[in-house]
Amino acid sequence: MRVSKSYTIELPLSRYVERTRGRRSRSERVNELLRKAVLLEQREHLESEAARFFAAQPRAARTEAKAFQRAATKTLSRD
Repeated sequence: MRVSKSYTIELPLSRYVERTRGRRSRSERVNELLRKAVLLEQREHLESEAARFFAAQPRAARTEAKAFQRAATKTLSRD
């Protein structure tokens, strides 16, 4: 579902959208950029949440978590 909204954007951003939109409409390009920005912001939030979680763990638990991460990375690299 699409909702018609009106927002004001800075001139340099408007020029960037115009330059990079290709055959798409400006609205489609702005929506694409906003989706990417939302995903980036969500990823940053998850990374900070994970950092807080692992920072609260005792040293032994961190060692186990790192060992698990290394094993998982090794397993995934084989695929």
